[in-house]
Amino acid sequence: MRLLLDTHIWLWSLSEPRRIGRRVLVQLKDQDNELWLSPMSTYEALTLYYKGRFEIEGDLSDWLARATAGTREAPLTHEIALVARRLSMHQDPADRILAATAEVLDLTLVTADARLLGLGTIRTMANR
Repeated sequence: MRLLLDTHIWLWSLSEPRRIGRRVLVQLKDQDNELWLSPMSTYEALTLYYKGRFEIEGDLSDWLARATAGTREAPLTHEIALVARRLSMHQDPADRILAATAEVLDLTLVTADARLLGLGTIRTMANR
């Protein structure tokens, strides 16, 4: 499976793995699965850090290299921006970008956010 991690799933996997459901944890550890991250998630994580809501130890560049090891970087393209704008969903820009990324790149969005589950043609995996 090709899994796009929602920002909170990615951050939980790094610092609070107990918050990840058993089924999702099995999928994250499965070496046959590809784990994808959007630059939007990096931006959200760094924003949380600068607001004091998430701790990062050491140099930010070093942290980012460690935190993204083993993942693929999803591109942020004009097509994704267009699809994000056209989605029928709530207006959170980060959620729209992640949902559109999953749709355009044919990825499964892994999330605990009920607002992102069941978005029509976008495949999602609930944090269970």
